[in-house]
Amino acid sequence: MTTAAPPLAYAFAKRHGVLVLGEAPAPGDAAQADAPLHVGLREDAASTALVEVRRALGRPLHVERLARGAFDRRLSEIYADAGIDTGDAVDQLDVHGSLDALVEDIPATADLLESQDDAPIIRLINGIIAEGARQGASDIHIEPSESTLRVRLRVDGVMREAARLPGRIAPLLVSRVKVMARLDIAEKRIPQDGRISLAMGAKALDVRVSTLPARGGERVVLRILDKDQGVLELEQLAMPQVVLAALRKALHVPNGIVLVTGPTGSGKTTTLYAGLAALNDGSRTILTVEDPVEYAIEGVGQAQVNTKVGMTFAAGLRAILRQDPDVVMVGEIRDPETAQIAVQASLTGHLVLSTVHTNDAVGAITRLRDMGIEPFLLASTVRLVLAQRLVRRLCTQCRAPRETDARARQLMGDGFDGLLYRAVGCAHCNHTGYAGRLGVYEAITIDDQMRRLIGDDASEDELAAAAFARADRLAASARAAVAAGLTTLEEALRVTRQDDGHDDGAQQCAEGLGDAGV
Repeated sequence: MTTAAPPLAYAFAKRHGVLVLGEAPAPGDAAQADAPLHVGLREDAASTALVEVRRALGRPLHVERLARGAFDRRLSEIYADAGIDTGDAVDQLDVHGSLDALVEDIPATADLLESQDDAPIIRLINGIIAEGARQGASDIHIEPSESTLRVRLRVDGVMREAARLPGRIAPLLVSRVKVMARLDIAEKRIPQDGRISLAMGAKALDVRVSTLPARGGERVVLRILDKDQGVLELEQLAMPQVVLAALRKALHVPNGIVLVTGPTGSGKTTTLYAGLAALNDGSRTILTVEDPVEYAIEGVGQAQVNTKVGMTFAAGLRAILRQDPDVVMVGEIRDPETAQIAVQASLTGHLVLSTVHTNDAVGAITRLRDMGIEPFLLASTVRLVLAQRLVRRLCTQCRAPRETDARARQLMGDGFDGLLYRAVGCAHCNHTGYAGRLGVYEAITIDDQMRRLIGDDASEDELAAAAFARADRLAASARAAVAAGLTTLEEALRVTRQDDGHDDGAQQCAEGLGDAGV
């Protein structure tokens, strides 16, 4: 989506601290051409720039002084909203068809909005990344085929197409991304990984780049990390109070293992970072080994996995245990060696936080057993297992009530007589019906009963029956979000389909929505 270009060049607006905000209130009989423009002037900017603005635009000005922070926010919003403008860029590519023109030195941190380079391919890739950042995309997929180049964005966990371009520009676009990420543009036979530091106005972006040789050409995925977003606090995760209390209690024990489980993209790292932020009060030494380090946390020592030089999770964990830590975070337990070291670390007085890729909380226990961890060690070290998913949050600007028929009441459970909503779509949510995401959770606290069952090598069904006798599973948490009007039945299905049928209500929900053709 492309909007009209702002009347002032971005470089001029940023350098001189002046910004056109829109039309200013004017008398009803004033001619449109003579109507004043509403202009924002940064608090530390010289007013002489207004003379040049008045001369260039030929209109009277209504000036408003803006604090630096407010000015930077408006600058980013206005100029980022220009979006992707692919038409002119594609039409002019034949003139600039040489890769030599793209291999050039670029600063370590480039400002996407300030770049005025005439090369269309440079403006195109800048526009793609700016559009992804503006829409809040977590990933940008550049997917070439024999005839077309498709650009897709993952927004709120769902892929959507942003642009479809001629296939002939794919090598140029991929090469430009490689130049920006300091990758080898001549090597097209093996995958490569890199990163780009960018700025979009006042917003700092860290972009992770991954390339993969494929049949139609090299695929590129850009993971966008907003450095200004910061680390969330536990209260901001909107957990149910019982889950939040269990997590807080587990985080403040002196030793043991706290596991967060779920598929890729379910927010596990965000939860762990929030837990580290709660522990980071200066009285503890906190060290992490991650792949990669996503956000820098002040006061926490963060090491990054580098398998090319032997820096694996296991090697990193073994090394940081010699650094006298109190709290250790391991990005993921994915092999028996890492699991063994994590257990030994917890036994020697460390609090270990980590993730495991399983469908539910009980699955994390069986996964660690499958990795060779003795049941009696699991029983004595694991303190809490938290499973989570992310569902899309309904847009409050356009959501609409839906009919609560017999089928909907059946899916929501006996006795439900509340109001349900459906996604509609408006300009505020980019016509998707959803804006943002929220988490649904289930937690297993390892109490004396669970400890005995784990030590006795109980089955997964037996563990689940004991763990959720008085606690909600993921499916129940998802239905609670639907009942509260925060999401839809369709989103509940997307979560409960992965719940392995442990919850009968969740299974009914999945089957019922499927029968309904959702």
